[in-house]
Order: sequence, then C-alpha cells, then structure tokens
Amino acid sequence: MIKLTRLNGDKMVINADLIQRIEANPDTVLTLSDGVHYVVSEPVDVIIAAVRDFQASVLAEAAFLARTGIPTPALRLVTGSDKED
Repeated sequence: MIKLTRLNGDKMVINADLIQRIEANPDTVLTLSDGVHYVVSEPVDVIIAAVRDFQASVLAEAAFLARTGIPTPALRLVTGSDKED
C-alpha cells in the first residue's frame, strides 16, 4: 500500500499492486486494474519510487520471515479494531 494525496488535500492509501497506469496530463492520474481513476497531487516519479519501496519492503519482510521464522513487527494481523491515525 502507498499513501497518496488527492488534489483536495485528502489522504488516501492505494494498493500498489492494482495500479495499471500512471499518467501526467498535467495532473497525475492513476488508473487501477478495475478501471477506477484517481487524480493525485504527487508527481509520477514520486509514485514510482513509493511503489518500488513498497515492493522492496514486501520482499525484505518475506526474506526475513523465511530465514528466521520470526515475523517482524511490520507483519502482524490487522483486525477491525485496529485504527491508524
């Protein structure tokens, strides 16, 4: 998941695996695999870096778990009662 900002300033989180296309025309428009479009304030290069960082973190967490058998604090069960501010 990556954190992005809508043009009105609202924060949102997008599943990076669902991004099909990113366009700058001049606003940055994300198109998800289900056809939904989001206009965000971050430039294309920032989104690409965020997706790369997210994917690298997933691989690093999986490698650590495979090597040690111990989940890191980033790998935890999230329940409906968990809230992030």
